[in-house]
Amino acid sequence: MRIGGFQKISLIDYPGKISAVVFTQGCNFRCPFCHNAHLVLPSLFRESLSEEEIIGFLASRTGRLQGVVITGGEPTLQNDLKDFIKKIKVMGYAVKLDTNGSRPFILEELIRQKLVDFVAMDVKAPIERYREVSGVNVNPDFIKKSIELLINSGLQYQFRTTFTKPLLNEVDLSGIMSLIGQGAKNFCLQPFVPQESILDDTLLDKAQYQDEEFNLLRKCCEETIEALAG
Repeated sequence: MRIGGFQKISLIDYPGKISAVVFTQGCNFRCPFCHNAHLVLPSLFRESLSEEEIIGFLASRTGRLQGVVITGGEPTLQNDLKDFIKKIKVMGYAVKLDTNGSRPFILEELIRQKLVDFVAMDVKAPIERYREVSGVNVNPDFIKKSIELLINSGLQYQFRTTFTKPLLNEVDLSGIMSLIGQGAKNFCLQPFVPQESILDDTLLDKAQYQDEEFNLLRKCCEETIEALAG
């Protein structure tokens, strides 16, 4: 595992659980609003952390920590991801995986082997705008397959979108909600927070959604969820 960061305790990254967070290096997307450029661009990678030390720490915290979050970067790019998770599961931890959904064949295997308990998938944009917003040529069928896998998995899952005004608008939000369909009930809309360490620093100087505007967007989400439930 190429591990670029480790947070020993978090109260927010795994809903309902006290967790540790493992940050993997490497990503196949180039989202301009990404806050983890040092985990995405090889030229910015720091020296990888020792997997053995992290496993040792987790072993010493059994009974105090409840879960481990594996995020990135994009964790499903790691060739030894399954072996790493198996070491964590043996200790009794619940595992949450954060993914961009671009590798459904890996996700399907992790679900089949019961190696993940919670999956959070970032849905970048409506499918017709994925290439533009993710910064790479994405296979739309892979994104759709990952969404379908999670909805039918029986696991805890969440879809989430980082909404930045220069890139996404209300029409795009409607397209995202249509894309995830019944999964909309587990959808989180996140505002883009301008800060350093993003892939396109021109976004830092552009106008973003104000609180009132963002509340209206959230209301649109709630109305869509109500419509699906009815």
